[in-house]
Amino acid sequence: MKALRVILADDHALVRAGFRALLREMGVQILAEAGNGQELLQRVAEHEPDLVLMDIAMPELNGLEATARLTQQFPQVRVVILSMHANIEYARRALQAGAAGYLLKNAKAAELETALTAVAQGEVYLSPAIAKLVAADYVRHGRGDRPAPTRLTPRQLEILQLIAKGYTRKQIAEKLDISVKTYDTYRLQLMRHLDIQDIAGLVRVANQMGWVTPEE
Repeated sequence: MKALRVILADDHALVRAGFRALLREMGVQILAEAGNGQELLQRVAEHEPDLVLMDIAMPELNGLEATARLTQQFPQVRVVILSMHANIEYARRALQAGAAGYLLKNAKAAELETALTAVAQGEVYLSPAIAKLVAADYVRHGRGDRPAPTRLTPRQLEILQLIAKGYTRKQIAEKLDISVKTYDTYRLQLMRHLDIQDIAGLVRVANQMGWVTPEE
């Protein structure tokens, strides 16, 4: 976490102050702050951060629109959406815009650190409540007309489902009793089979095709 360089975007100064304090305790370098989406794009161009923490509801350019523009203009920058809304539509739109994380503002500091670590490692992080909503929504609407994932082995499908539910690299390895290196091999296989270049793409495809089942 020491090397992680972040820009914080939220239109409420007190909210930024709270996250700023937490991030500094974690050793994260805060390059700049922004109060709206337009300002954020300017700050990203100036500072070239590793990651952006961004609220959804901002003036001039909201977080979803800013995410879409940011991921197009600066594809190397990872975006984590900060939201007070445990809302399936917001989460779906955030992922479609290219966000690599969706974190609820009532999350504890430990979850914030977990999210940042996962996203910095190229993974996708969804707050557990959001991951369950996303999984349940796609299963509910996709049942009956989704194609079977015939190109994937049972193990590959299992790993894809865990990725889409928001589990981190280490958590998946532990859950399946495999090494992290073995997990990496399966992840690369999934990307090749599905012709996808990043974890966010795997999550979107898994959800869109209805291959994600809700947690027990």
